[in-house]
Amino acid sequence: MKNIKWNDVRLVLMLGLVIFLYSFSSKRNESRKLKAAEVEFAENENFITLEKVNKLLIQNYGNVTGIPKVNLDLNNVEKRLDANPMIEKAEVFATVDGKLRAVITQKKPLARVYEGSRSYYIDYEGKEMPLSENYTARVPLVTGEIHLLQKGQLHRLLRYIYDDDFLKKNIIGLEVNPTGGVVMKNRNYDYDIFFGAAMNIEKKFSNYKAFLQDAVKDTLIEQYKTINLKFTQQVVCTKK
Repeated sequence: MKNIKWNDVRLVLMLGLVIFLYSFSSKRNESRKLKAAEVEFAENENFITLEKVNKLLIQNYGNVTGIPKVNLDLNNVEKRLDANPMIEKAEVFATVDGKLRAVITQKKPLARVYEGSRSYYIDYEGKEMPLSENYTARVPLVTGEIHLLQKGQLHRLLRYIYDDDFLKKNIIGLEVNPTGGVVMKNRNYDYDIFFGAAMNIEKKFSNYKAFLQDAVKDTLIEQYKTINLKFTQQVVCTKK
């Protein structure tokens, strides 16, 4: 008879014990009921309220304290939250200490659109986003003959403004005129910015910034009526 390798036997027994303890712990953890729900907003906007998120979290479960972990379908809870028009992404998980936790990323509006009797936001992904009863975003207003612009063109223009710190603070309105050209309003001055077609966006705004850098040194800037950026090689201005 071969000698028994006691080290191997001990190893097998220890492995079996670990598996048993892990299974026992998992079963106990699954049978536990949740204690509370916690919601964290990744952004400062408040398009959706904490109460609304909490209701979506425990929908079909009743009270959160009555939900056993084993009965919790985190995937479905996330899908239900993601389906909300104010939410970009939701991450939901159960913590070790028995809490149902949700991290909510809300959608980012680029502009508020007034189109006939309709009013809505365009979000960062170029999709329509409904207005919120709880919060109004400080974003540029878009009006005029919006149907003359392709949605992709408008989205690229708005996203460029949003991603530029200077433009984001200074451009407060865009109007699409009957020819499909865009006229913008500036927060600090009373002139109109004739942007023209939503093309050559980077070049036109580069020209505008260069113009302003020199123009702010001129006390006559307050007298400008229009700033025309339609010609990419030059900036043409008229005075009041």
